[in-house]
Amino acid sequence: MQLTINCDMGEGFGLYRLGDDAAMMAHIDLANVACGFHGSDPSIMRETVRLAKKCKVKVGAHPSLPDLQGFGRRAMVISPAEVTDIVTYQVGALKAFLDAEGLPLNPREAARRTLWHGGSRRKIATAIADAVLPFGVPILGMAFTAHETAYRDKGSN
Repeated sequence: MQLTINCDMGEGFGLYRLGDDAAMMAHIDLANVACGFHGSDPSIMRETVRLAKKCKVKVGAHPSLPDLQGFGRRAMVISPAEVTDIVTYQVGALKAFLDAEGLPLNPREAARRTLWHGGSRRKIATAIADAVLPFGVPILGMAFTAHETAYRDKGSN
């Protein structure tokens, strides 16, 4: 059996650093890089992508609800169309940094906690799948939930 170890990375922002990404990066296979809505900022995203490249670690996106103050953990009333837009925006931003470093976008975590749990509802899970479809990568999601069926129906598994 082959295991893939993934880890959320790049979740600091501005002057704030969260976690020791440099120490962890050498021990993982896939870095889920925060995309700026619950943590991270453009400089940290670039720094994290460069660190992953140096350590030969694959990079996936880690989008969230727009909740920097609540670290993506507060519940928000958000429509499926808004979910598609915020996930597309965040994954697109990370993809630009990956393109600048000559790295591909890899399978990604479906979303930050609250958005992920919202993904257990079929409409939100479908909205996430719609956002990721143009990027041509599979989505990591929770088994036996609307994630699994919505992503499979969209060809994102």
